Amino acid sequence: MKLSKRLRQWMGYKRIAIAEACVIGAVSGLAAVVLKRSIGWLTQWRIEQIDHAWYLLPLMGMIGAWSAGWLVEHLSPEASGSGIPRIKAVLGQKSVALNLRVAVVKMTSTIIALGSGLSLGRQGPTVQIGAALAAQLSRWLPTSPEYRQQLIAAGAAAGLAAGFNAPIAGVLFVVEELLQDFSGLTLGSAILASFIGAVVSRLLGGQGLNLSINTLQTGLVVQDLPFLVLLGVLAGLLGAGFSRGLFVSLGFFRDMKEVSVPWRIGMAGLITGLVGVLLPVAAQENTELREFLVTGSASWRMIALAFMSKFGLTLLAYGSGAPGGIFAPALVMGSALGCLVSVAAEAMQNLPLLAGAGSDFANTTTYALTGMGAFFSAVTRVPITAIVIVFEMTTDFNLVLPLMIGSAIAYLIADRVSPGSIYNKLLAWQGIDLDPAVAPAPPWATLKAKDLMQRRVETLERTLPIPEAVQAFSRSHHRGFPVMARSKLVGIVTQSDLNKSDRSLQKPVLADIMTPHPVTVSPEASLGHVLHLLNHLKISRLPVTEGQHLVGIITRGDIIRAESDRLDQPAAGPQAEPSYTVYQTRAPALGEGRLLLPLSDPDTAPRLLRCAIALAQHHRYELECVHIVQVPRSHSPAAVAVDLTESQQLLQQAQQMGKTADISVHTQVRTAHEVSTPLLEIIKERHIDLMVMGWQQHSNTPGRVFGVVVDTIIRQAPCDVVLLRPSSQASEQQRWLIPVAGGPNVRRALDLLPGLVSLQADTDIRLCHVSPKRPSPSVLRYLDQIATRLGTQIKGTIQSIALRNPQTAEAILDIARWEQRDTILLGASREGLLSQVLNGNIPVLIAQNPNFTVILVRRVSHFEDGEG
Repeated sequence: MKLSKRLRQWMGYKRIAIAEACVIGAVSGLAAVVLKRSIGWLTQWRIEQIDHAWYLLPLMGMIGAWSAGWLVEHLSPEASGSGIPRIKAVLGQKSVALNLRVAVVKMTSTIIALGSGLSLGRQGPTVQIGAALAAQLSRWLPTSPEYRQQLIAAGAAAGLAAGFNAPIAGVLFVVEELLQDFSGLTLGSAILASFIGAVVSRLLGGQGLNLSINTLQTGLVVQDLPFLVLLGVLAGLLGAGFSRGLFVSLGFFRDMKEVSVPWRIGMAGLITGLVGVLLPVAAQENTELREFLVTGSASWRMIALAFMSKFGLTLLAYGSGAPGGIFAPALVMGSALGCLVSVAAEAMQNLPLLAGAGSDFANTTTYALTGMGAFFSAVTRVPITAIVIVFEMTTDFNLVLPLMIGSAIAYLIADRVSPGSIYNKLLAWQGIDLDPAVAPAPPWATLKAKDLMQRRVETLERTLPIPEAVQAFSRSHHRGFPVMARSKLVGIVTQSDLNKSDRSLQKPVLADIMTPHPVTVSPEASLGHVLHLLNHLKISRLPVTEGQHLVGIITRGDIIRAESDRLDQPAAGPQAEPSYTVYQTRAPALGEGRLLLPLSDPDTAPRLLRCAIALAQHHRYELECVHIVQVPRSHSPAAVAVDLTESQQLLQQAQQMGKTADISVHTQVRTAHEVSTPLLEIIKERHIDLMVMGWQQHSNTPGRVFGVVVDTIIRQAPCDVVLLRPSSQASEQQRWLIPVAGGPNVRRALDLLPGLVSLQADTDIRLCHVSPKRPSPSVLRYLDQIATRLGTQIKGTIQSIALRNPQTAEAILDIARWEQRDTILLGASREGLLSQVLNGNIPVLIAQNPNFTVILVRRVSHFEDGEG
């Protein structure tokens, strides 16, 4: 971020924009050349192998297509298909992944898929690769959301320009279909990136369709006009039929829920190879077949076979989810259709009505090239781009009028038969709605305070002594707290208020230094209003209230995170569906509450069950045990066959232990795309009061503390959560270490402690308080009060200690080692200990030392419970 800022200050924004466009164009052009040459080499190698045995063609088709499907399913589901609909979704402010990972997987899987013979094109993938590389660049050099859109559009333009060696068409495609933005900056970036991409592609990769008016003569006479109109009509009807066929094929493969994505694509590769054995014309590469048809040397029967085979095999490959586009197949089918109309025109030349017309019809090349533009226009609904692509590939001005006639008529007919953009329809088929009539609003334009605020608010009481307030600040990353009195917001106190406090006051409390009657906003306040208050008043936080009831707090950091999440949120392929219950049992509802326990590992299940049963007995709860079976996103949770053997063994063990403890145990097995989703659903459906989860080790993922599932539950679960990381030792927890620093989460941990130790006959508990300053008398009294209260509830030894040590984590672990403690009990919350201390040293150090059992307790906010 600092490097980006300094770079922009040094070079200036306009120079940076030019440099970025050049980099995007160069990288996109290089990617297009690598893609083209790799596919050509692999295709040539595959064709050469046919001489040895005919069955190698379908065999290599199946293996290669399966491999491409495996890459797509496991590494980047966003790499399926052409990728252009996903670019539209990103430009329409939808949450779709577009980054370097997508670009790499897209390129690799496309090379394998097309090299194995699938009837798809490489130009659509080059558009997505260019856009993904541009999106990654915008993350490395962070910029405004609006300019990030323009960079992505420039990357898409460069990808199309490099794929077709057509820089003007790249710009027009962005304007006509993707962004529909005529602003100077958008056009400037797109034009420059397209030009650079096309130049790099030409220099390193050749001319593509190497046609020239010196070798392929074209022309037009009056007699051709009716046949060009006929060509436009046929292209419109067949192009619309092809577009509809794409959705029929997609629906056919979607219904094959029992078949994985790799095998769907592999099946398409097998069928394509078998057809290639029977019809060699179907096994030809798109560019070679198109050049062969344009020269006019093929018979009408071969032309018809080429059209039909390309039509069916493209629908088959695209519907399977294979990586690849429809641009190149559309051009091939269009050239074949033009050739057929040319054959019909030549046959009509000898009719008596036309015999004396005095001029021959245009040659087959003119009809073939016109058919390319017409069919491309009918399928993609971008007639201007279609005209320019063919013109730039041929550089023949004689084609402009035929292209305009054929493409315009084809577009009008296709749009009449099946109106609307095919890319918008593909997005709608995936559940993403883009309204082309409404310009997409920035995602933050509709945000309100309730969308951004933290609902779990750490507060301080009005009568809290200043020394205790200092301790509260020292243990939290917050620099300000709402101040409450009788569950009502009465003020706000900041770190600067503490620093300026009058030390001469006797027994000072927060009421003496707080800012009374703080500025607040309602949950419905717009983001613009919130930003105005933060900037105008020079403050960093705003309480969110309904009347005098505090419901949340919003900070500048919350706004930045929300905008970042909405812009960059990864969406790995298809959206997750709700979980599905495949098995459940219900016991008598005799408890005063419910405790949820997810079970997954047979090795750790007994210890988790003992902990959960002890808590359930102490609090008179029922026990809800669940086993989650995770399924791929390519399958619906409601349609997957599940082996219940392992699940039932875990749940039967829970029922047996619950019966021994005389508590009601409910069980269920659910299938789901994500583990956290069904757990949150169960908490809501079954009115869970407490949840116990196992934690194996810390996460290495940036921004994650415990892992995706546990972090999600800690942040979102509307109930208390107990997180347990068993030690590697087999002994039961008897020697406990409990760091005490105040706060609701520690109090909740202490409330649960009697239940946690209820199964042990002799318990040794050490309370400790670690702070960078010398412990005050109030801290010592606080520890004594806790020890006295616990002594009435727990049988065992309870001692306390207060230490001065700036290294909190190391001090806690040192005490645990010196006193040979086997269990550490911590209170944790996202806003306090979890995000500051636990996100720093404690979880890392503890995870590296397996000798301790670690129990973390996160208490749900009072404000979410309605307790005020």
